[in-house]
Amino acid sequence: MSQNPWQPRQDPLEQALEAIVKKFKSTGGPPKKLIMGIVVVALVLFGAQSAFYKVDTEETGVILRLGKNIGTATPGLHMKLPFGIDQVIPVKTGRVLKEEFGFRTSRADVRSSYSSREYDDESLILTGDLNVTDLEWVVQYQIMDPVKFLFNIADPSATIRDLSEAMLRIVIGNSKVTDVLTTDRERLAIEVQKELQAIFDYYDIGIRLVTVKFQDVNPPKEVRGAFNEVNEAEQQRESLIFQAREQYNREVPKARGVARSKILDAEGYALARINRATGEAQRFKDLLREYAKAPEVTKKRLYLERMEQVLPEIKELYIIDSDQSGVMPLLPLGKGSLSGGGQ
Repeated sequence: MSQNPWQPRQDPLEQALEAIVKKFKSTGGPPKKLIMGIVVVALVLFGAQSAFYKVDTEETGVILRLGKNIGTATPGLHMKLPFGIDQVIPVKTGRVLKEEFGFRTSRADVRSSYSSREYDDESLILTGDLNVTDLEWVVQYQIMDPVKFLFNIADPSATIRDLSEAMLRIVIGNSKVTDVLTTDRERLAIEVQKELQAIFDYYDIGIRLVTVKFQDVNPPKEVRGAFNEVNEAEQQRESLIFQAREQYNREVPKARGVARSKILDAEGYALARINRATGEAQRFKDLLREYAKAPEVTKKRLYLERMEQVLPEIKELYIIDSDQSGVMPLLPLGKGSLSGGGQ
């Protein structure tokens, strides 16, 4: 949370003067010369003390002369017109400031602690599908122009908070509760940041947004258990879908490969059969042409060629006389007889 730059600071010298005046009043009053001397010395000391001011390393000093802005001051020790003629307002331009919604950081450390107070008026937001979500979020910004930051808006902190909350409710109000709770949180935060920066630029208040971050997003406490069960079911569904896709990606390419292999085998077999049939047809045409020229010679040649193919396959040879009543092997032409030599 940023501090109010217009809050007055107590001057130790003024406190000392007030104490001296009260003391003299209680003793009956000092001499006039002493009073004049004290006044002169006090004016000199007050003027010397009010003529110097210091700007810290992370600040930019906005200088006002009789209430009118005359410039800025960089970090370091500077001089100004005393007696309140010049006034310097420090603005933290070198630090990233933040506004918290739905929670408050009570102590920022290695392990930050957060306030346990409820901020339901900030965190409960209605979504586009008429559901309610409990959203804790942070707006981080940096002051780029301290003069615009101080004088273009009356209350910078309140303005930033009001605009941020209004823009977030618009974006979340156009989204589904499942998108806010699960997948689209980052996208919605980026959209809020973009639209909010456009509004800041329109009002020209000298602010640059660093980030808009959703700190914690939950359903309301009353229905949180039901939402958790729904999320578990959705996660289980996504897991089953992933497993099915994995099985699909493994089996479908395998089946396609087997189908392609069978198609190629069939195409090869078909091509072989076509080539063979084409060759047989051409051979038959050639034989027919030779037969037309010399029928007897061609017929005898075909007979002999066929016998050359058939006889080597015969294991036993029987010569049957039509005048005999029974079958009697005359020539033992079996393998044993043939391998034993002729007699």
